[in-house]
Amino acid sequence: MKLGLGLYRDRLTKDNFRFAKQAGCTHIVAHLVDYYNGVEGLPSTDKNRNMGIARPNEEIWSYESLVALKKQMNDEGLEFEAIENFSPADWYDVLMDGPKRNEQMEHLKQIVRNVGKAGIPIIGYNFSIAGVWGHVNRPVARGGAVTATFNLQEGPEETPIPNGQIWNMTYRSEYSVGFIPPISSNELWQRLEHFLKELVPVAEEAGVRLAAHPDDPPMPAIRGYGRLVNQPQLYQKVLDIVPSPSNALEFCLGTLQEMTDGNIYDTIDQYSKQNAVGYVHFRNVKGKVPNYQEVFVDEGDIDMIQALRVFKKNEFNGVFIPDHTPQMTCNAPWHAGMAYALGYMKAALAIINNE
Repeated sequence: MKLGLGLYRDRLTKDNFRFAKQAGCTHIVAHLVDYYNGVEGLPSTDKNRNMGIARPNEEIWSYESLVALKKQMNDEGLEFEAIENFSPADWYDVLMDGPKRNEQMEHLKQIVRNVGKAGIPIIGYNFSIAGVWGHVNRPVARGGAVTATFNLQEGPEETPIPNGQIWNMTYRSEYSVGFIPPISSNELWQRLEHFLKELVPVAEEAGVRLAAHPDDPPMPAIRGYGRLVNQPQLYQKVLDIVPSPSNALEFCLGTLQEMTDGNIYDTIDQYSKQNAVGYVHFRNVKGKVPNYQEVFVDEGDIDMIQALRVFKKNEFNGVFIPDHTPQMTCNAPWHAGMAYALGYMKAALAIINNE
């Protein structure tokens, strides 16, 4: 089992690669989507606003750009493990079952081929209309650290999504009048089935695993739009659509713990023994929907050592990343929070790997 760091696009820099290496990481998970247009600090989690502009068909998805980015990581002693999320501008009609769906599916296929050719093994994705929404940053983690919280009664108003937006990002400003009509979970499952049946064979040929993230927050609906994986057993439904090593899971421990059903250790066991886990978001939480908060890795409801032992029992040998963590009170709150999480993870993995 290996230690990695997830980096948003504005943090894909030499200094941050060196930071990851200094903290003991061997792998990087990269977000190529410019969600926040370079905003410093922890990305805003008040998702009741437009996060930015989704730009289509950017050069960064080309084979040449992927190889160049991979070389930058390799030069600092790191491996490029995964890309997390497609750009909303590149697949909004795949999600919406719109007129450009077929055209956008062909573009996604080319992205998958480019990723495979570049030797990057995993693409994570979140098949969702509303995306990650409703979190509010509050100073409620240990010692008053600022962290993401979700409380349905105290969070932002669940307004419908304006036309021209998906995943809280604008892809066409001329469609800003009116709102996306409600979409049921059943409709979304049908769209996911089409997506997987068409893309998984391409991923198999390219040697890439497509890894599905569960819904965060794991509510049955958000802003009037249905969700897919808001309970642990629904991950199996994703896998059963197209049984294949290339149809995998982006296994977020925090999100799975937030769900109202299931036992996190049984959930880890069920999916890791199927070899279905692509990589792991190793983060901790207190509470469950509709009221929870993200916390430091060692203070939440999950016994993280026990969780690692289940992965080890089932011979999982993939990468664990902090995903995100509370900010620490200093001049570099993101780096300090990540350094704390990575130090804990480095020690825990060393213990479990050697047991």
